[in-house]
Amino acid sequence: MEEMLSTFVRSIFVENMIFAYYLGMCSYLAVSKNVKTALGLGIAVTFILVCTLPINYMLENYVLKEGALSWLGAEYATVDLSFLSLIIFIAIIASFVQLVEMIVEKFAPALYASLGIFLPLIAVNCAILGGSLFMQQKAFANAGIATVYGLGSGIGWILAIVGMAAIREKLAYSDIPKPLKGLGITFIITGLMGIGFMCFSGLNI
Repeated sequence: MEEMLSTFVRSIFVENMIFAYYLGMCSYLAVSKNVKTALGLGIAVTFILVCTLPINYMLENYVLKEGALSWLGAEYATVDLSFLSLIIFIAIIASFVQLVEMIVEKFAPALYASLGIFLPLIAVNCAILGGSLFMQQKAFANAGIATVYGLGSGIGWILAIVGMAAIREKLAYSDIPKPLKGLGITFIITGLMGIGFMCFSGLNI
């Protein structure tokens, strides 16, 4: 339980996908103009992380890595399919993105229209793939911790994009120098928010 709590808190604040690794910046910058749209995309990203990380964890540990197939028999103990991990991770992610796209189009057509091309582009969102690759690198003890890591990473991504969207909505009424309008001031604010999240890096959880 302590390990799960530690993983959850660290994935939100200390190892935030946006402010620690700057992953998923394309959709973060493009969609963070409206809080409602940003929240919708953030929930979609979180859902995909929570679903794909445990599946990719089980594939990694019971099918792909060296010795993972030993449960089939001693003759499979030396089989190493880890060279397939990247393409399989992407295939799993793309499948769930397609599922989310169909659900959003069916039940929230306004959100689907506002997200536009950025909803299917979640399939190649580096924050999503980064979650699976970090899961592989960190060698979590079980699928539960991998799921908690996915949930925390998604919540951290929601905090980042919704926070930015709220700030950008307020900036619409601010007197910003013309050369900094748009992406210019957005990059500056992203850097300042990243510095703010660095305060959590000293947490000993």
